[in-house]
Amino acid sequence: MPSTAALRQRAAESALHDQTNLLGTRQLFIVFSSLASALFICYADQNGIGTILPTVGRDFKATDTISWAGTASLISNTSSQIIYARFSDIYGRKPVFLFSVGMLVLADILCGVAPDASSFYFFRALGGIAGAGINSLTMMIISDIVTLEERGRWQGFLGAGIGGGNAVGPLISAAFALHQTWRAFFWFLAPCGAIAGVIGWFYLPSTMPKGNARQQFKLIDWGGIITATIAIVLTLIPLSGGGSYFAWSSPMVISMFVVGGLSFVAFLIVEWKVASLPMMPLSMYANAPVAAILAQNFFFGMVYYSNLYYIPLYIQNVRGWDTTISGAFLVAINVPQSLVSTLSGIFISRYKRYGVVIWTGFVIWTLGAGLICSFTRTTSPAAIAVMLSISGIGAGCIFQPVLIALQAHCSKAQRAAVVSNRNFLRSSGGAVGLSISAQVLQSSLRRKLPPRLASYAHDTFALPALTGADEDAVRDAYMGAIRTVFIVSAPMIGLCLALCVFIKDRGLQRPEEREQAKAAQGAAGGDKQQEMQEKEERGPHQKQPSTVDDDDDAGAEQTVTINGGDQPGETRIDISPPSNDRQEKGTNVPS
Repeated sequence: MPSTAALRQRAAESALHDQTNLLGTRQLFIVFSSLASALFICYADQNGIGTILPTVGRDFKATDTISWAGTASLISNTSSQIIYARFSDIYGRKPVFLFSVGMLVLADILCGVAPDASSFYFFRALGGIAGAGINSLTMMIISDIVTLEERGRWQGFLGAGIGGGNAVGPLISAAFALHQTWRAFFWFLAPCGAIAGVIGWFYLPSTMPKGNARQQFKLIDWGGIITATIAIVLTLIPLSGGGSYFAWSSPMVISMFVVGGLSFVAFLIVEWKVASLPMMPLSMYANAPVAAILAQNFFFGMVYYSNLYYIPLYIQNVRGWDTTISGAFLVAINVPQSLVSTLSGIFISRYKRYGVVIWTGFVIWTLGAGLICSFTRTTSPAAIAVMLSISGIGAGCIFQPVLIALQAHCSKAQRAAVVSNRNFLRSSGGAVGLSISAQVLQSSLRRKLPPRLASYAHDTFALPALTGADEDAVRDAYMGAIRTVFIVSAPMIGLCLALCVFIKDRGLQRPEEREQAKAAQGAAGGDKQQEMQEKEERGPHQKQPSTVDDDDDAGAEQTVTINGGDQPGETRIDISPPSNDRQEKGTNVPS
């Protein structure tokens, strides 16, 4: 029997305002274009920073800490991902989406004028919060305006926005860094984001939930927000800085881990027993397919975000190519990912099956992750592009299809929560993956660098100006260290492939829709059985009773005569047999 807390949570979810607002084709084109534009800016901001981090680090004289720009963004992104679902359930999708776009515009402006490294890291954290909102709200809005069966047909818009941002972002940032200043990259993004926000203001459907401000405020899971934020921040900071900025055995690192762990336990208790509308409904994790897919998002997030940062590092610090070429190689991942994402959506909409797409994606991605581990200092550019493209094809079969699979296994009331939990776990995986990768890289560099060059192990995002044997030694050390990062990451994709055995492909109907279909089928079957039973009771030669009142024997011939009625405006319909020994019957029907 469900506990009191579970019943209270179900009642709160059932009372949520249904924000479903299915749109016509013309309006869908406009809305999807607006959402795709916002995603383009979001992903260009997120991925463009990777290629210019070495330049930013040199400009701020902070090459030993510049990796915190990525870590700060991911920590803030992860901390806020899980919050947006319930805020949008309570206050509506459109206001929360526009708030996120506005915050990203502000963050980009501030990054462009940042006076020092510390300010830059803080502004990147603001951008991470904004990006989390745009990413989550886009998926939630789509779930409201188009059915799950039709979502794949429109997935190309999202693929264009995400793939375009992934592909163009590194190229634009590299071009600005080479020919003007890296700051111009953020000045370019800010007005583009403002335009996307204006389009959303006018064309996004508004489905504001009803209720006064006090009631809405009480529904917010404040306990969950506080405990989750403390747990995430105090866990990821020592993971990111332990061993390099802080000693693992230092009281500060140990204290952060202890408090972070206790906060995580408190968060689970709050979500289980206290919150009426929990950000992370633990009931979702009792569903084996949902739990498996969410775990996959965590593990492939570790690999995906790590690659975004360490593939450019390989291109620049090992191969010695500039940031433009580095951005071009990221295109080899992002373009195939975008194209395959679109094609996979069309396949899912047509055949109503997502399992085969997810299986195929993880098989291909596992192959690609293994091939990336074979990079050397002399690998040809064509071979690098092909290997990266294989990973991109695999990722294209994963990102959107796993979300469709999740929503097919969850109720309509949890569709926003499952989006935010999926994004939260993927970002958590990314933050953990980046932290682990940074530790692996620095540890490997310390082992591989010659003693006279050991101090360069801390400048992981800036190659020192060396020549001759020293330069070769440093590049070899970077090659070995980055290969170790790739080798540590690759098994995570293999684990995702193994988790596919728990995914049950039940089509594109949500659980309640399947129950309704079964109930309708059962009712139809019951009516048919009753009809057959009545037919058996009447006997094989007895006809179906007439709906017309008839006193004659079955099968008697009747005639219909239409005459004027007794009252003006009426017509009398006389139904009588040809014999004269029957009383005339009539029905008055208004003419």
